[in-house]
Amino acid sequence: EINFSVAIETMAGAAPNKKQPNGTSPTAANIPFASTTAAANDGNSKSIRKNPPLRGLFALVLLLLAIRQAHVFLTRAYTIRLEAIKEYGLIIHEFDPYFNFRAATYLFDHVYGTLNGGHGYGWVRGWKMFCEWFDYKVWYPLGRPVGTTIYPGMQVTAVWLTKCWLPIWFGLNEKFGGFFSVIGFFFDDSVSGVKKKMVTKSARKVSAYFQASNDPIMSAVASLMHNMGMKWKEMSLNDVCCLMPAWFGALTTLVTGFLALECSAHFCHDHGNKFGTVFDDLPFIGYYIRKITTPIRKKLTYYSGLDITTNTNKSSSSLQTASLFSMLATMFFMSIIPAHLMRSVGGGFDNESVAVFAMTLVFYCWTRALRGGTSGAKAEDDCVHVVEGEDNVGAYIREKQDQGFKLSSRTRAAVFYGCVTGIAYFYMVMSWGGYVFVINLVGAHAGTMVLLGRHSSKLHAAYSSFYFVGTALATRVPVVGLSPLRSLEQMGPLLVFLGMQLVEYCERIRTRDNLSRNKVWLLRIRLFGAVGVLVVGIVMALLPTGFFGPISSRVRGLFVKHTKTGNPLVDSVAEHQAAKPEAYQQYLDIVVRIVPIGFGLIALAFTNDASSFLLVYGLAAYFFSHKMVRLILLTAPIASSLGGIAVGRTAAWCMEGICGWYLDVWDVWGLLVDGGHDNVVSAAAVVEAKVVSNDSKIKGKSKKVDSDEVGELTGDRPTSPTPIRNQWFFLLATKFAWLYLSLFLYKESQPYIKSFQSTCQQMASAMSHPSILFKAQTRDGQTILVDDYREAYWWIRDNTPEDSRIMAWWDYGYQITAIANRTTIADGNTWNHEHIALLGRALTSPLKDGHRIARHLADYVLLWTGGGGDDVAKSPHLARIANSVYRNMCPGDPTCSSWSSSKMQQSLLYKLHSNGLVPGVEVDRNRFKEVYQSKHGKVRIYKIMSVSKESKEWVPKHRLCDAPGSWFCPGQYPPGLQKVLKEKKDFRQLEDFNAKAEDDSEYQKKYFEHLSDPEKAKRRAEIRERKERERAQRERAGNGDTIDLDKKSRAKRSLTKAQIREINQDWQDTSITSKLYEIIKSNDIDSLAYFLQEEPHVAHVRSKDGRGPMFWAHEMGRKSIVSLLKTHGVSEKLRDKDGITPLELGDDEL
Repeated sequence: EINFSVAIETMAGAAPNKKQPNGTSPTAANIPFASTTAAANDGNSKSIRKNPPLRGLFALVLLLLAIRQAHVFLTRAYTIRLEAIKEYGLIIHEFDPYFNFRAATYLFDHVYGTLNGGHGYGWVRGWKMFCEWFDYKVWYPLGRPVGTTIYPGMQVTAVWLTKCWLPIWFGLNEKFGGFFSVIGFFFDDSVSGVKKKMVTKSARKVSAYFQASNDPIMSAVASLMHNMGMKWKEMSLNDVCCLMPAWFGALTTLVTGFLALECSAHFCHDHGNKFGTVFDDLPFIGYYIRKITTPIRKKLTYYSGLDITTNTNKSSSSLQTASLFSMLATMFFMSIIPAHLMRSVGGGFDNESVAVFAMTLVFYCWTRALRGGTSGAKAEDDCVHVVEGEDNVGAYIREKQDQGFKLSSRTRAAVFYGCVTGIAYFYMVMSWGGYVFVINLVGAHAGTMVLLGRHSSKLHAAYSSFYFVGTALATRVPVVGLSPLRSLEQMGPLLVFLGMQLVEYCERIRTRDNLSRNKVWLLRIRLFGAVGVLVVGIVMALLPTGFFGPISSRVRGLFVKHTKTGNPLVDSVAEHQAAKPEAYQQYLDIVVRIVPIGFGLIALAFTNDASSFLLVYGLAAYFFSHKMVRLILLTAPIASSLGGIAVGRTAAWCMEGICGWYLDVWDVWGLLVDGGHDNVVSAAAVVEAKVVSNDSKIKGKSKKVDSDEVGELTGDRPTSPTPIRNQWFFLLATKFAWLYLSLFLYKESQPYIKSFQSTCQQMASAMSHPSILFKAQTRDGQTILVDDYREAYWWIRDNTPEDSRIMAWWDYGYQITAIANRTTIADGNTWNHEHIALLGRALTSPLKDGHRIARHLADYVLLWTGGGGDDVAKSPHLARIANSVYRNMCPGDPTCSSWSSSKMQQSLLYKLHSNGLVPGVEVDRNRFKEVYQSKHGKVRIYKIMSVSKESKEWVPKHRLCDAPGSWFCPGQYPPGLQKVLKEKKDFRQLEDFNAKAEDDSEYQKKYFEHLSDPEKAKRRAEIRERKERERAQRERAGNGDTIDLDKKSRAKRSLTKAQIREINQDWQDTSITSKLYEIIKSNDIDSLAYFLQEEPHVAHVRSKDGRGPMFWAHEMGRKSIVSLLKTHGVSEKLRDKDGITPLELGDDEL
């Protein structure tokens, strides 16, 4: 039944009927005890391969069920991300997505629009125009070169889907159905409603349009569709952009499943694909670790009955029981895990929604490249055998196919998949600035493998081809350019690339010339020393020229002890703060508990070249996400993979323990094609073997293979089965034990699975409420749709001149430009720190000073009001950013700790925000005139009076081009701002060693001191402010005026009983009552304390129904807010229009 000659030749490391390098034939004579191998084939080994048709049928059912369940998970991944679209329709969310949509629209209009005589310019010219797009509607008066400062992968994908792929897909789906209908859930009308909005066109006319737009390929495709009687259906670009996050969320789920599939499958192609511990190949100590762990692992599998399911075939298929179950479990987690949902909900047209897919695709292709080549259902017969005592960076010699400077077929396959990985990396670079993490992670993994003694020609080929192709393509992205060779953030992968060439060169010389260990180390030292001196010389020569770019403040913040970067602009963004342990529980839920199990399984038992990548990825993702909460997004794929592998392997063990079969779907399919015969080497077929040395120059020399290594390669147990293993009761007891364990684990896991699904659904609903449009409840319980922001932008679009300039904080710049189509001062690109500081100074300066700046920059001022995170709440950050450049804003106080005092009340921002709402706060109408207030008080717009026409006319006439006729022509500040600009001090990043500015270490030192102890900084600021008041008093005393400013301020803030009574009798709904209600509802006691400190009278206001802050605090059970209100003298005995007191509301609530 078994072809022993083939088996023996395979174990000897040679193809059948071929001679070994020493001239001997690979026959049984070369294998001691070969004559006894037939007798070793006991009943247990026969049970592995009996009933091949039944195993094939079972494997086929398993594969079909896996495909069906994967379809279920993909459908779930898509539908759970459509909550916002179901609730609010196909609209773009948040801030950054509006810029991305505007850029996609620009690209679409120039490639396939109607700008060129009713048709587009085509991809070549349209792309060139996009790359040369200098946008003067943003960052006034400077402008922004959008084409060279954007990662355009998402925009290119959106345009390609809209005009190229989706119409073809719709046509095929309608014409043929079948397979296209199976995965048509991406366009399920009952879920997304896209079919109702599709536009049907004549394919013939579309072909003519493409021809006129210089796109002959799509013209030919449309013509073919016309000839086949297919219709051309298109979705709008807006709808495609809204649905792309959900589509790519499903695709990311699929690719992450493939990553787990690749990293959990067992192969016997070479030593790098074998499973072991992460320490097995450590130089010097790896041998002893294997000696300890291998017997333990074999004993565990032996007495659990799993040894009869060991894979003894040199399989090239990843469709194995453990890998399939791991893939499915990973897809289940990834499809709904909140860490990924937060950046992939429908309408969130943000870079990360596409970039996470690109990132996981790179990781999957990289692990696939580490597998090397295969030859169908069975691997080649040149399985690598190892010889102890040789030296190949670690403990083993390389594959014998790669002697000298020759390349084996497996190494050539690694080159191919490495190139594919480089192409996937190119798409990642096109999509997101986080590509730096990807290239460094792959480089770190490759370098770690070398340090762990796992270097091989396959690794060298995979990484070299990946780095060369990926970097070459990355430099073609305009925003990237030569940064892979200049940026310090990307020097690590470059050094790994160079170091790996040197290591591989030494290894090639060693195998070619048969160098001894001492000579190899001498060669390495000489080569690395010479190259090191050369590299240091080049670096020292280029360093003074500014060739190398500094590390960005965001990246720098990931490696410092504190959680701040030193840049107040970066530190003001909430998602740049450090992650707390609660964040992992919130975004990973139950998966965070399973991840250590999967990590431990891989590290201690299932480490190979591919799976070791998950260990490096896991450590890196945890480190960086811990430093910045936004990067928890990076943990979604690795957490799902590690958790999925833990669950999948457990399920596979249970299934194999019950059935007694090892299932390899691809191999079993080949088995059935061969007529039901099984030509696989049995687990007990070989006891001991010898292999010939890989060095062709050593004739006739053989070395004994370690018995543990033979066991690893053949699946052989270290000893023959004991008689008890042949008894039926032992096999039956083992199967019943596995069956009981399976049922127990299934029952115990159900509550956790349901809880995880419920939590993910709740998180998906919570993340599907866009900030630009949301639903809220009034005090009487009525649900309303708050659309104030878009209505304000529409008002600007419809009621202001087209050349109007809108001054607003940078957060809202993208939305204003995209929706209102008006010029803004700054937006979320935040490329110019000094410009944003100027904007911050204009808004936080006293009214008159702010107006002097604003009249040269803008025509209108837009503010977010209405409580919560409005502009007044953000004002300390604005002042801090302004002070980083204009140091007289908060003298001696880098963090503006005293900003919440009288300075804020004098600012332009506060005056415009509280105009008419706070008693005594009024705006000088000669400088600002209110022209719009939204329905719910969320937005206020003021027209700037006495706008400088000279400055407005001066700006477009004085743009500076880098060359005559060039497209790169940034603007300049008008002369009217020169006096203010002379006061600025350019902000210097700590890491910017190329900056020529004067040393600013004293500012940075105080900045971090104040951040580390804000209370101390606040006390110092109060003391400093009090001294300033005392100085002012002394000056006034010199003039005969002895006013006590502190006493006057306290008198102004304190309220008499008569005043409180008067406030309590005025019942009306105002923006102040709405703001208070929202603050109390969100239990934001800090904002409330700040509000009451500045405006004590608001604690006593009453709404139309007679209720006020004390009523709402009791009603909502806010005990801390109740105590705060009591300190401000608010009574609990007041009654509303129904005669109910706050205390009674509290009792009802309890």
